[in-house]
Amino acid sequence: MFKTTSLLLLLLILSGSTTYAQQGRDMAKEQTIWAELETLAPQSVADFKAATEAMDAEDHDRAVELFQRVHQEAPNFDAALRRLGSSMVSTGKTEAGFAFHRQALAIRRSPENLLSLAQSLAYPGVGKQGTKKQKQDAYELIREANRLAAGNDVGALVMQAQLAMELDKIDDFRRTTEQLVANHPQLMATHFFNAILAAHDEKWITAEQEIKVAQSLGLAPEIAQGFLDSGVQTRARVWQYLIYSLYLVGAWIIGLTALFLIGKLMSRKTLTSLEAANPNSPTSASELTLRRFYRQLINVAGFYYYISLPVVIFLVIIVAASITYAFLMLGRIPIKLVAILAIGALVTIFTLVRSLFIKVESIDPGRSLKYDEAPGLWDLTRAVAATVNTRPVDEIRITPGTEVAVYEKGTFRERSQDKAQRILILGIGVLNDFKQNGFRAVLAHEYGHFTHRDTAGGDVAIRVNNDMMKFAHAMIATDQARPWNIAFQFLRIYHFIFRRISHGATRLQEVLADRVAALQYGSLAFEEGLTHVVRKSVEFHHLAAREIDESVAVGRALQNLYELPVQENPDLQEQIEESLNRETSEDDTHPSPNDRFRLTRRITGANESPASGMVWDWFKNREALTNEMTSMIQSDMQIA
Repeated sequence: MFKTTSLLLLLLILSGSTTYAQQGRDMAKEQTIWAELETLAPQSVADFKAATEAMDAEDHDRAVELFQRVHQEAPNFDAALRRLGSSMVSTGKTEAGFAFHRQALAIRRSPENLLSLAQSLAYPGVGKQGTKKQKQDAYELIREANRLAAGNDVGALVMQAQLAMELDKIDDFRRTTEQLVANHPQLMATHFFNAILAAHDEKWITAEQEIKVAQSLGLAPEIAQGFLDSGVQTRARVWQYLIYSLYLVGAWIIGLTALFLIGKLMSRKTLTSLEAANPNSPTSASELTLRRFYRQLINVAGFYYYISLPVVIFLVIIVAASITYAFLMLGRIPIKLVAILAIGALVTIFTLVRSLFIKVESIDPGRSLKYDEAPGLWDLTRAVAATVNTRPVDEIRITPGTEVAVYEKGTFRERSQDKAQRILILGIGVLNDFKQNGFRAVLAHEYGHFTHRDTAGGDVAIRVNNDMMKFAHAMIATDQARPWNIAFQFLRIYHFIFRRISHGATRLQEVLADRVAALQYGSLAFEEGLTHVVRKSVEFHHLAAREIDESVAVGRALQNLYELPVQENPDLQEQIEESLNRETSEDDTHPSPNDRFRLTRRITGANESPASGMVWDWFKNREALTNEMTSMIQSDMQIA
């Protein structure tokens, strides 16, 4: 039964202790014994009492002398024979003591006589052990004693548990210990044996708890400490930490689930609020509340990503260790597989930690557009800013693409105090055939983001997204982006949750910015402008991709991408219609154009008169600008 010699040593120490000694005699039983002796040899009652007192005081020589007197007067009095046998065994006269025990047992096969002979056979004196044969005999005697006593003799139960333990009779040891736990939980021996049983069953936490209870009930501290030092305490600590860790992981999973569910709830709440809001008011109270809550939720979700990383590291380690341990239990360790697991875990942890310290430099897109290159455009940006009652942009950056967007550049303090530099990004690819009336409404939409201070925050979302992307790229580079890699699965799940939350917030921002544009310039102007942006984005990317492929195929320079002729193409037209009329999904940063038009069409009237003319009219040298942007794309192709 015992897996360490220290446990056996503890047992041997305990066997010579007072585990089985009576903790004070049952005076009711004693009086019954005295009454029986009174009928046999009344003159010996005093000697019997004195002998018993000497025996309990461990004055065994005196006890032998007095019990022998009683025996001479009452030769068939089994209580005197029983105690005389125990006293003689304690003085070292074991064979004589055994003989007296057997005489007592022959006279009366009582639980007391059986127990006394069993104890003398198994433990013939303090610190002494009987032979294996004697303990086997003692075990059978003690089992009989317990059957006769119907399990009501505590001493017999304790002794049966110890003998079963020593003789490696695990099933009987378990039953007897469970009986002690059920009926005698106040005993020190009960908790000691339960600690041994728990250690055998590898229930290390229970073993540690039980041995400490046994110590509090009288078990010698050195025995308790020896038991703990045998490996029980170390294993208990490991299991406790593991259990705490599993609770932590469980709480972490609940937190992830809560973030996902709250994000879903917020998305539905946003949709309901937008449908119910007064479209002729820039923002409603409920929409302002939603914006604040979204900002707080994104901050919480961003913080949760970083506190998740230690949990992910723990899971990576525990999964690798668990697989290795499973192979160890199977008796065969595939060295190559274990090495792959260990290296993969270390590489994953390294890339995770390293991704937090890689600094990504922020590069402004395109180039800055000077005032004298497009004075009319610059004047429009200031006029629209005045119309929507906000600061104008400080810089316009033109790019080769089709994007129209705004952002702020500066410290967090500067942005929070509305002192940061405001920048408009304008993709040249969207300008062909763009009417000033629609462009003005699109620009008002972008200014709506400034008005609502959408560009003043977002640090947490940007940083978390950057860190997730850096981690993902590092895992791909080190070939760790595998389905079995728990860190990779975490990244997928968390990116999904964070994307749903942050995109829900941006969809709300877009609709509110749409409202600013439609209120000032009318829903038709906004619809015209956004439709043009969507159409030109699809069209330009189609034409540019075709020209780039052809130039690469024949090894020639690019033609001016912004002057390519648009030919009738049913597939292209279908793609444009699909982009305009698609359904909004929870992964969209912007609602679908169709949904945005539906909401802005509810806005009545406009504060500004329609504008005429084309956007290119504001630029002094269209050809030079489009050639420059084409060259920029050509340069990027050569670098790639």
